[in-house]
Amino acid sequence: MKIKQISLFLENKSGRLARVTRVLGGHNINIRALSIADTTDFGILRLIVNEPDLAYRVLKEAGFTVSATEVIAVEVADEPGGLARVLAVLEEAGLNIEYLYAFVQKTPRAALVVFRVEQLDEAIAALQAKGVRILKEEEVYSL
Repeated sequence: MKIKQISLFLENKSGRLARVTRVLGGHNINIRALSIADTTDFGILRLIVNEPDLAYRVLKEAGFTVSATEVIAVEVADEPGGLARVLAVLEEAGLNIEYLYAFVQKTPRAALVVFRVEQLDEAIAALQAKGVRILKEEEVYSL
């Protein structure tokens, strides 16, 4: 149920993101989802890729500051209130969300939301108890 997310610390300079994508593309690594949080001087690039272990290794070898983090990918109904229902489950369980980002699937009509939660195992249990679908690694990596 947990998936690996690759995070990179990037200087906020022209071409840094392009270099990351060239390194990944050059190793046939496909980006499934991404998020960037930035400041004036630097940014944190978070990636879900089809080959996270390989991505970690090749980015490290290319000189990037890289880390791997466990996150969960949750299927959320692509309709008004869909995300609110999932967030209510985590709120009810008293779980704090550190960050999240989302992308929409074409079929079924659902969004996938990537969550980083303080207590990942507790979040998985709470969501599953309420019938929320959490995707497996293989499902996410193969999208």
